[in-house]
Amino acid sequence: MFTDDSMPIFVKIKEKIKDDIMDGTYAADELIISTTQIAKLFNVNPATAVKSVSMLQNEGIVYKKRGIGMCVAAGAKEKICLERKAYFEENALPQFVETAKKLGIDKNKLIAILSEVKDYD
Repeated sequence: MFTDDSMPIFVKIKEKIKDDIMDGTYAADELIISTTQIAKLFNVNPATAVKSVSMLQNEGIVYKKRGIGMCVAAGAKEKICLERKAYFEENALPQFVETAKKLGIDKNKLIAILSEVKDYD
């Protein structure tokens, strides 16, 4: 999940749905979990669930299918991937490198460590 403990619950829910899109739980044009189900699953007020889904709609990740529910927009997975890559490059990676420096891990050692990471080709 692409969240941290300091994030509001509605953002965590939004990011969880994005995770589900990224891992294939929801494909383009498929219905996502309803706001009623979200409220029950996360034990939150229905207004919180609505806020999460509204944010996804505003971002162009989901769209409303009249009378049916919210569906994943075409290109949503790619949009999420680009957003998360940008975040990784601008935030997570610099923090990772800074931590490695503080630990005395030089660039060559860091590259060697990364090359040995399992399941990463």
